[in-house]
Amino acid sequence: MNVITMLDDLQRKALHNPDIRNKLSDTAQEKDPLTAFCRVCRELGYEIYEMDLICAGEEFHAAMKRSTNGGGENSPKLTGEDDFYELFMSSIRFPTV
Repeated sequence: MNVITMLDDLQRKALHNPDIRNKLSDTAQEKDPLTAFCRVCRELGYEIYEMDLICAGEEFHAAMKRSTNGGGENSPKLTGEDDFYELFMSSIRFPTV
């Protein structure tokens, strides 16, 4: 299972289980929120580490850049799309469901 699939699964669980949602949301208050988030993920059975999130976000962002206008330096500047931690936290704090 890749990082994106694990985050999707974890997001579904968090949206339906307030205990999981609160545990994950509370990581934002930690001194090192990304490390705390990954620790909670592993406690919940998802082998996610800091570099997994960072690399997945960068790979996703690079793929988006390549797919717009042929990629390269002339592609539109994309901001925030590569931060999977922040995107995940926003999705459980402000669900659209």
